[in-house]
Amino acid sequence: QVQLVESGGGSVQAGGSLRLSCAASGDTYSSYCMGWFRQAPGKEREGVAALLPGGGRSYYVDSVKGRFTISRDNTKNTMYLQMNSLKPEDTAMYYCAAVSAGFSCFTRLVSRRFDYWGQGTQVTVSS
Repeated sequence: QVQLVESGGGSVQAGGSLRLSCAASGDTYSSYCMGWFRQAPGKEREGVAALLPGGGRSYYVDSVKGRFTISRDNTKNTMYLQMNSLKPEDTAMYYCAAVSAGFSCFTRLVSRRFDYWGQGTQVTVSS
């Protein structure tokens, strides 16, 4: 099992930046597919970005491509989401998640089929 704790959320004006962190503990973190999700009030949870266990290949939902960057440091058991050029529509609770998967990592992000979840960190972007 993997335990996940997010940090780094906050309030920022449109056009600003934030970096979210997700600290993992427990099982072999480096073998997990990692992802970031978000959920705005009244909306379904949405997969934002995912990263394969070894790093390298990543996937982004169209609405954040070119603005968000997912990365991981397996030596620190930590994943990051660098968010630039933030928009009010990025306002949501952001969750990190993990699943023991390789090639299905990205399809699992789209279908929201991850096994382990953090408690979430709030991101608010004002216009």
